[in-house]
Amino acid sequence: MDGVVIKSDAGIESMRTAGRLASEVLQMIASHVKAGVTTDQLNAICHQHITEQQQAIPAPLNYRGFPKSICTSVNDVVCHGIPGAKALKRGDIVNIDITVIKDGWHGDTSRMFYVGEPALAARRVSEVAYRALWLGISMVKPGIRLGDIGHAIQTMVEAEGMAVVREYCGHGIGRVFHEEPQVLHYGRPGTGLLLEPGMTFTIEPMVNLGRPETRTMGDGWTVKTRDRSLSAQWEHTLAVTETGVEVLTAHPGDNENEVAQKIGAAPYRHPLVQFDT
Repeated sequence: MDGVVIKSDAGIESMRTAGRLASEVLQMIASHVKAGVTTDQLNAICHQHITEQQQAIPAPLNYRGFPKSICTSVNDVVCHGIPGAKALKRGDIVNIDITVIKDGWHGDTSRMFYVGEPALAARRVSEVAYRALWLGISMVKPGIRLGDIGHAIQTMVEAEGMAVVREYCGHGIGRVFHEEPQVLHYGRPGTGLLLEPGMTFTIEPMVNLGRPETRTMGDGWTVKTRDRSLSAQWEHTLAVTETGVEVLTAHPGDNENEVAQKIGAAPYRHPLVQFDT
């Protein structure tokens, strides 16, 4: 429990607001993700929406020197991609990672977008990452250990012939962007932090089509797969409740609020993802 902040009901209510705003940004930007658009243009649109429409703060901007308001990770970029002048092209896959600060509280979420029709391998790694996220979410409840969740995610991903990135993980979140606990997406059953009501953290498995190793580029931020294979990631901010989990960044319009209320009752079918039944 060292360093883990248990949130009050009022704190979680504030995080609901921040989480809703973050998810709204992802909904808003979806129609702009198309061939010919630069990731810097996507950044500008998101920045304006967050600061002017939502009267909120984009958490990544100037965070430890990060120069932009969102992260855009294209194809073999695992995470922390810096928006730039290179235009998206048909077949690209891109993760857009949004973190909003509202009234001092953070909401953090990301999702994959397809630019036109992706190759089969690109679609598949995105779908496996999405399934990994929701497998992890479905396990969150008091009394579960983080190692159980990490092990389940790792086992599922590796059964698909893919790999979970080790160097980057989910994290506690609240008034602070990154706080305890670290939420690994691999691990051993029966190990790690025992979950309690009021804990808030992200689950955000990064799944590589090839090997798990990564390399950081010269800008000090952009992380790519070492073997240049494709990578995909989805993320939600969660709160542990007395009986299970609440997804604080559930995407409006994707029916994920319903999933959050009846987690584990049935597989959720995202418009981009088909689950095996």
